[in-house]
Amino acid sequence: MIRVLLVDDHELVRTGFRLILADNPEIQVVGEAGSGEDALSQVRVHNPNLVLMDVNMPGIGGIEATRKIKQKFPDTQVIAVTVHADAPFPEQLHEAGALGYVTKGCPANELFEAIRTVAQGKPFVSNEVSRKMTLARLSGIDPDSPFSTLSRREMQVLLMITQGRKTQEISDSLCLSPKTVSTYRHRLFGKLNVETDVDLTHLALRYGVIGNNG
Repeated sequence: MIRVLLVDDHELVRTGFRLILADNPEIQVVGEAGSGEDALSQVRVHNPNLVLMDVNMPGIGGIEATRKIKQKFPDTQVIAVTVHADAPFPEQLHEAGALGYVTKGCPANELFEAIRTVAQGKPFVSNEVSRKMTLARLSGIDPDSPFSTLSRREMQVLLMITQGRKTQEISDSLCLSPKTVSTYRHRLFGKLNVETDVDLTHLALRYGVIGNNG
């Protein structure tokens, strides 16, 4: 059972998430908070596995609340939640310790997948955000960036890895064999000098491939 704390300054939003999550027997909503400050005390009381954290809240806000939660409760994972699909995962949230990013309009099955993935300590970026990561945008990457040497296919595989997709899922989506996907993964790790999917995602965030400071 994945124990989830809902954090949003709008009660209606929290109610909506609670009703959606109630349909999944793997997930239990253990508490709610309407501010970052309240979130800290609720994490202490309920000891959730995961926090769904609204990004834009009054008070200390979602970024600082995430940072404080990860400092005091490092085993508690955080998924950042925003209303705007075109507001990419802020680097500040990554640095604060959040592992996931979803929009408030994401479908229920994607929300469930995000929670399952991040609860396992793996990164997840919602499809709605990922669809906006076009190759046209990526073509503007700094030539000094390690990502500038990647091929179109390598970039496609990279984006799916940063979404937390499994090898078979990438294989099915890109019409590649699982062995070929694994080859691309190892090639990416070598070119970018990383060792894990989480490291790969952090590097992509740092260079603005899947997010920026806005």
